[in-house]
Amino acid sequence: MRGQASMPTPVPRWKTAQPAARTVAPPNGMNLLVVDDDSAVRHACCEIGKSAGFQIFASGTIAESEAILNEQAIDIVLLDLRVPGGSSLDLLERARSAHPELVVILMTAFATVASAVEAMRNGASDYLTKPFALEELMQVLDRARRRRTFELEARRLREGTGESRSLSSLLIGNTAAMQQLSRMITKVAQSSHPVLILGETGTGKELVARAVHEGGAHADRPFLAVDCGALVPSLIESELFGYVKGAFTGADKAKDGLLVAADDGTVFLDEIGDLPLDMQTRLLRALQEKEVRPIGASEPVAVHARILAATNRDLPAMVEQGTFRKDLYFRLNVVNLRVPPLRQRRDDIPLLAAHFLERMRREDGVDYVVSDEALRVMHEYDWPGNVRELEHAIERACAISSGPVLTMAELPTQLQEYRAQTARGGSVIAVAPAAENVTVVHQSPGIVSIAELEKQAILNTIQQLNGDKLMAARLLGIGKTTLYRKLKEYGIEHI
Repeated sequence: MRGQASMPTPVPRWKTAQPAARTVAPPNGMNLLVVDDDSAVRHACCEIGKSAGFQIFASGTIAESEAILNEQAIDIVLLDLRVPGGSSLDLLERARSAHPELVVILMTAFATVASAVEAMRNGASDYLTKPFALEELMQVLDRARRRRTFELEARRLREGTGESRSLSSLLIGNTAAMQQLSRMITKVAQSSHPVLILGETGTGKELVARAVHEGGAHADRPFLAVDCGALVPSLIESELFGYVKGAFTGADKAKDGLLVAADDGTVFLDEIGDLPLDMQTRLLRALQEKEVRPIGASEPVAVHARILAATNRDLPAMVEQGTFRKDLYFRLNVVNLRVPPLRQRRDDIPLLAAHFLERMRREDGVDYVVSDEALRVMHEYDWPGNVRELEHAIERACAISSGPVLTMAELPTQLQEYRAQTARGGSVIAVAPAAENVTVVHQSPGIVSIAELEKQAILNTIQQLNGDKLMAARLLGIGKTTLYRKLKEYGIEHI
């Protein structure tokens, strides 16, 4: 099959094999190993994985799988429960022991709650029952990719490897939108022209402004920011243009305005759309003449600072309405950078979450991790507050969590309501194993997620043991703290 690697000679090196260190790859740059002795199903899974952007490796036996895992930096394994040459569960256990961050998805046509629990105990991240839906496989692979991305970024941050993040945490991201923004920042940073930064609230416009400043020739000079919407007009005037001693009551000494104090550095005018019209006129004159007249002064002072401005408002519409000067708009809009909202760069959410969790780890000393269900909801949620809302959600979850695993129970109310509102079902197209080819059939909604299988296993075990949670935890192979956390996540206090 095109894109499939040749099989190396098996070498039993599970305890000593050390794959090359990896930085976070783009979402479409991960390696997927498909392990299934049914060539038709294996081929179908490989084609689906290839269409999703994975580099594909394939195997029909346990020995071949072990050899590939020892020789290649595999990110995700799609593993059939019954493969010739040994036990798939043993392979799962050995693979996860040698490569703890490996994401394994188990496939089987013999699904039972017991096998699901055993698979999870050995380290499986997800579970598919044959025949499974094409859409279901795509969703499972997408979840696995997000989990792998999150764990790789978390490891990179813990170990301090990879490229410097000095520009800003916002620039964490591998999506096309962020790569394009990064390239634009690199270009405009080398000039001295004004830059207009556009984007919704919470996207990180000030961080982009700092990135432009830090990437320029005067990165060692001051970066001074002022929120034009947070100050009354008289304070904006004195902040931007300065004043001389005795200019007004309380002015017992002269003060340079930000446009002068920045010297050869940068002045960032946040929420420029809130600047009053009279201040817009004075700012336009300062930009055109490269000088300002402080309040009470008789002589102008030269301005050398670069001006960056940002807004979440529609400036062209404001120009039409007469609330923003057209000449100032054109003066500021020499170059514009548009910061994408988080809903347009969803694949960056695991990277950003890992970044914020690493910061919390340094503050709290707790190595936090996000549960698969919580990570899925975070990926699907639209984040109207963008990166800032995500950051606050992570901080809140860490603050109220009773342990290192952040579940849906710790996420803000709006995300929990979103999960409840988006519960859905319906007919799907399924892939069934066949001797010669892949059969496409229609199947009623009967596919059960691994989270639901886990819930069934826990609740059924407790019920069979007449409510003995400690014994249930022991039989399920999980800690009692984990069991109580799971019950809390299910909304069950007493059983």
